[in-house]
Amino acid sequence: MSQTNDNEENLDTLDISANHSIDDETLDAFYRREQLQSVLMATLAYIDGRLEKGLTLPYFADIDAELWQEKLKALDIYITDENEGRELNLEARGKDYATNILSYPSDLPAAIIELMPTLPLGELIICHDVMVREAAEQEKTVPQHISHLLTHGILHLLGFDHELGQAEQDEMEAFEVDILAGLNLPNPYIVDSK
Repeated sequence: MSQTNDNEENLDTLDISANHSIDDETLDAFYRREQLQSVLMATLAYIDGRLEKGLTLPYFADIDAELWQEKLKALDIYITDENEGRELNLEARGKDYATNILSYPSDLPAAIIELMPTLPLGELIICHDVMVREAAEQEKTVPQHISHLLTHGILHLLGFDHELGQAEQDEMEAFEVDILAGLNLPNPYIVDSK
């Protein structure tokens, strides 16, 4: 199979949908499939490299690393507004505000995943309003911020959690910095002082 066909097949592993309040112009400007796909593929390639060096994925520890690497991955992304983002964050985390990204891992048993041709990673919900506001506050472009938080969210879907402690936060942030550098994007944790 040629590289083009491989890429087209991999594009099928990404499903992007949006709340009715998010217009097509916003989706076309900030959530193009090719851009999101490149972040997904870069994150998965980085993780594959780390698996070869002995990394264990917290949510996929029961699955053989080679099997995990062989499977196509599926990711659902849902773009929403601040109102629905607030409701979802309250329901999921008990926090009464809209957050930038929510991660819902697939949480399937290893025995089921082993039988599936495609491994579902889960769903990421991006609150566009928060994303745009944070990008402006952090003096980043919206696409840079989306790329960072998409990487961040995918790592959450794999079981990494910066809220467990400083070591976990440092590990996750180091992964994010490395992945983004591979995409020629700046370190999101360094504030550019002008």
